[in-house]
Amino acid sequence: MPKHVHLITGGFPRGATAGHDMDYARLRLLQLLNERDDVVATVANDFTDVANWLDGTSLLMTYVAGPFPDEPSLAVINRWLEGGGRWFALHGTSGGKAVRMPDRPGRMMVKMEHHQTLGSFFLNHPPIRRFRVDVPNRNHPLTHNLPSHFDVDDELYLIEMLGSAEILLTTELPADPSPPGFGFYYQQDTALQPDGKTRVLGYEKIIGNGRVAYLALGHCHSPTSNVQPFVDESVATGGVTPKTFRGAWETPEFEQILSNAVSWGLVNLSHA
Repeated sequence: MPKHVHLITGGFPRGATAGHDMDYARLRLLQLLNERDDVVATVANDFTDVANWLDGTSLLMTYVAGPFPDEPSLAVINRWLEGGGRWFALHGTSGGKAVRMPDRPGRMMVKMEHHQTLGSFFLNHPPIRRFRVDVPNRNHPLTHNLPSHFDVDDELYLIEMLGSAEILLTTELPADPSPPGFGFYYQQDTALQPDGKTRVLGYEKIIGNGRVAYLALGHCHSPTSNVQPFVDESVATGGVTPKTFRGAWETPEFEQILSNAVSWGLVNLSHA
């Protein structure tokens, strides 16, 4: 019997790119799923009708920038996870709703209920930069065949961890190097781990019989979706924003993680 995978890829408002090449991300993920002869995939742009698709689905994959599940949809997702479903979430899934500041320019992300299920909350990211990704746990199915570390050009997400999780990917960044006024405002850097230098970039958490895994990597944009004013000088373009950016998507390590994620997601404990 084929395994069902439901893929949600999109921005907010509905149909918007929200600064990402959603078509590219959607195509790459569907190509990955198409390589499996045991997978049937369904596709959506947001979580609006997720209740119609999760019954009988083994794996939920999300690459979004803005869309998030409302209370009824989240209840469905939580029940599905409790029953053994697996959710592999990428990049902007740790975001959601941003509000304007009443007394200063800019916006601040709002922590919501879906962040508790996901296990993390996005604060901000500095300009696209080159950084090292460390793999502290190479014995997990999601990190299978990865080296102990690798370099990548990407948005280095600062995410606050919510609850317990098995940490799979990290990087070192003692302080947010974002220029004043860049990105989102936050009151406290709750993404910084107790050692004062480590940031979590990937993890797995248990919910009932199910699993949630999150990977912060994966920014991509095209000339029509780019909103990056500049990039860090560590990027090969020397501070000039490339019109087309694929970043981690063009690295063998990211491809390996995505391939691992599909295999991980098809192990549905409720049917094991």
